[in-house]
Amino acid sequence: MEMTSDNNSGGNSRRNIFALGFASFFTDISSEMVFSVLPAFLLSLPGASVAILGFIEGMAEALSYALRSVSGIISDKIRKRKLLVLCGYSLSNIVKPFFALARAPIDVMAIRISDRVGKAVRTSPRDALLSESVSEKHRGAAFGLHRTLDQAGAILGPLLASAVMLVLGFTMRDVFWLSLIPGTIALLILLFFVKERVYKVAGDVKVLAGVKSVLKGDFSRLLLIVGIFSLGAFNFSFILLNAQEAGIAESLLPLVYAVVNVAHVTIAIPAGVLSDKIGREKVMLLGYSTFLACVLLMLLPVNGFSALLVALLFGAYVGIIETIQRALIPAYADKSLLGTAYGLYYFIVGSAFFVSNALVGSLWAYVGSSAAAAYSVVTSVIAIAAMLSFLARKRHSQPEFLMAK
Repeated sequence: MEMTSDNNSGGNSRRNIFALGFASFFTDISSEMVFSVLPAFLLSLPGASVAILGFIEGMAEALSYALRSVSGIISDKIRKRKLLVLCGYSLSNIVKPFFALARAPIDVMAIRISDRVGKAVRTSPRDALLSESVSEKHRGAAFGLHRTLDQAGAILGPLLASAVMLVLGFTMRDVFWLSLIPGTIALLILLFFVKERVYKVAGDVKVLAGVKSVLKGDFSRLLLIVGIFSLGAFNFSFILLNAQEAGIAESLLPLVYAVVNVAHVTIAIPAGVLSDKIGREKVMLLGYSTFLACVLLMLLPVNGFSALLVALLFGAYVGIIETIQRALIPAYADKSLLGTAYGLYYFIVGSAFFVSNALVGSLWAYVGSSAAAAYSVVTSVIAIAAMLSFLARKRHSQPEFLMAK
C-alpha cells in the first residue's frame, strides 16, 4: 500500500505540533482542576470507598483505552484525523463540569466514563496526526514537546484548583464548573489552528488485514511487555491517596498532584531527545525502572516527605513512558496503519490498566497499601526483565539497532 501527502509543508507541520500541544495544554488545565480533587470528592460521597475508587478509575480507563483501538482504525479508514480529534475533545470538555451535580458514586462513574470516552475518540487519531506532522529523526523531541505543553497545563490546573479553594473559598463543586473555561479555549484552538494531513492511499484500508499486518514481528512482542508492565501500573489516584494517608490536608492534595506534573513536564523533552539519540526502547526501560523505585518507596513507612518523593518519582515515570511509548509506535507500523497501531497499543494498555487499578484498589482497601505496592513491584520486575531480553534479541539480530546515530 503506497501513500503520498498532499500537504507536507514544514510550516503546517510545525503549526500542527504546537496547536495540538496548546490544545492539550488548555484541556489539561481543565482536566487537572477536576482530577486533582476528584478522589477526595468521591470518597466524601455516601457509600464511597477506596475499592470503589479503584473500580471506577479502572473501568473508565479500560473503556477509554479499548475504544482507542476503534477510533484509530476508523481514522485510518476515513483518513480524517482532525474530525475525530475535535469530537473527542468536545465530549470530554462538555461533561467534566457535571461532576458538580454528582450525589453518589454511580454519578461520578457515569461522568468519568463519558470523559474517558471522549479521550478515547481523540487519542489515537491525535497521535497519528502528530506522527504524520514530523519526521522520524525528530519524532521523540516532537512528542516530548507535546507532553511538555500538555503537562504544563496539568501543573497549572491543580494550582488553580487549590488557589480558588484556599483564597476565594470555592468548593470542589465550584472547581468543576470553572473547568469549562479552559476546555472551551482548547476547542477553539483545535477548530481554527490544527490542519488535517490529507493522504492519498492506493487501495482501501481493510480493518482485519490491517490489524494482522500491524501485529507481525516485534510489535506483538513489544505489546506483550507493555501489557505485563501495565498490569501493575496504577494511576495517579493512589499517589494522592498515599499523600492523604501521610496526613496531607485535602486542600493541599492538588499541590501534591502539581508535584507529579512538574516532574512530568520537566522530564518529557529531555526523555524524548535522549530517545532520538540512544534508542527509544532503552529510555522506555528507564521509565519502567523509575516506576519500580516509586513503588519500592511506597513500601516504607509513609510520611509527608516520602509522599512527596513518591509523587516526584511517579511524575518522572509518567513523563518518560507517555512520551517514549507513543513516539516508539511508528517504528513498528506502516504509515498507512498508524491509527490502527496506536489503537492496538492503547487497547493492550487499557485492558491491563483496568486490572491494575481494580486489583490495587482492592488490595489497598482490604489488605493494605504495602500489599498493593508489592504487587506492582512484582509486575515491574517481570516487565524490566522482559524488556532486557527484548533488547538483547534486537541487538543480536540487528547490531546497529541500539547505536546512536
